[in-house]
Amino acid sequence: MAETPQQMAPRARRQFTGGRSRVWLLLPLAVVVAAAWIVWSAQHRSATGGDRRGAFGKNGSTVGVAAARSGDINVYLNALGTVTPLATVTVRPRVDGQLMSLDFREGQTVAAGAVLAQIDPRPFEVQRQQAEGQLARDQAQLDTARIDLDRYRTLFEQDSIAKQQVDQQASLVKQYEAAVKSDQAALDSARLNLTYARVTAPVSGRIGLRQVDVGNIVSSSATTGVAVITQMKPITVLFSLPEDNLPDVLAQSAAGKLAVDVYDRAQKIKLASGTLSTIDNQIDTTTGAVKLRASFANDNEVLFPNQFVNVRMLLKVEHGVILIPSAALLQGTGGPYVYVLNADSTVSVRKVQPGVSEGETTAIDSGLQAGEQVVTDGVDKLRDGASVTVAGAAAATGPGTSAKTPDAPARASGDPAKDHPRKTPQ
Repeated sequence: MAETPQQMAPRARRQFTGGRSRVWLLLPLAVVVAAAWIVWSAQHRSATGGDRRGAFGKNGSTVGVAAARSGDINVYLNALGTVTPLATVTVRPRVDGQLMSLDFREGQTVAAGAVLAQIDPRPFEVQRQQAEGQLARDQAQLDTARIDLDRYRTLFEQDSIAKQQVDQQASLVKQYEAAVKSDQAALDSARLNLTYARVTAPVSGRIGLRQVDVGNIVSSSATTGVAVITQMKPITVLFSLPEDNLPDVLAQSAAGKLAVDVYDRAQKIKLASGTLSTIDNQIDTTTGAVKLRASFANDNEVLFPNQFVNVRMLLKVEHGVILIPSAALLQGTGGPYVYVLNADSTVSVRKVQPGVSEGETTAIDSGLQAGEQVVTDGVDKLRDGASVTVAGAAAATGPGTSAKTPDAPARASGDPAKDHPRKTPQ
């Protein structure tokens, strides 16, 4: 017989009350299990993670340090320059005529006076012979006139002829003398034109591509020549510096020649070393810069005309300045600063006044003393007053002992600095 709702209600209440009782019985057991898990986890971390907590917890971040030292640093001025030859000459014929031969290879190095081309010499040879014939004829007439003049003077002394006749003969001699001089000049001109039929190199250097082919009629008035010669050794580099640098450059150049190095466009390979040779006599009003010229022997011809290079000129050497690795110098909202390692293995923010930089080294004008330890590695994890462990020194001598980091290889001035991220002091 089926139960009515009234009969089912008491049994449902008994089942609910019994389930709730079992939950309350299991609750203390769950609390005990949770407490045991917490204790076990703490013991496990203590056994396996103590070293890591020592590095980043109680003893702080691991950092690299270096000692500020007193030393010398070179002061360089950097600029972009263009390789400019001392002479670039377009070889043009001096006489008109047909080009018979080209006696050079494109791109070869030629010496001054070397024959580069030959123009048909026959017309100039004919002119020379004509000038020689004219000179010989007038010279013979001059010789005859001089003999007659001597005879007339003798007759005049004997009162045999009038003085007018002597004067006329003397005038004729002068005319022939002038004609001979003119003929001699014409002969010299013909000989010179014959010489010009051989086109020679006016300077030593590298010859470029030929600009005319054999068989063409060339002219001294043509805009294009036979070829272009560029002097390669020595060679110069033109560059500009701001006018603010001009007083220092003038003062240092007066004491002696300034050393100049040039690097490739990537500023990684040193191409050549030379000296400053010329400072321009005026400042460019449009740029506020002054042009300078440096000379290089260029024996290996590594510098090529119109090549773009990076110029690095040694201005002076500063002696006895405080030097630190460039990686230790940071930039914050309050200006440049460094982290200084204290005796209690903490670091302090120290504002400094940086000077010039050379490679991985920066001079500090004020704010540091020689011997003080500055942080060079791990600065991104630091704040003022943070505890630190010096890398490579904690295991051997305990916390707080300085350990000088290996010097980084020097890079050319002007390369992008590979510094650590800069952190603003807190």
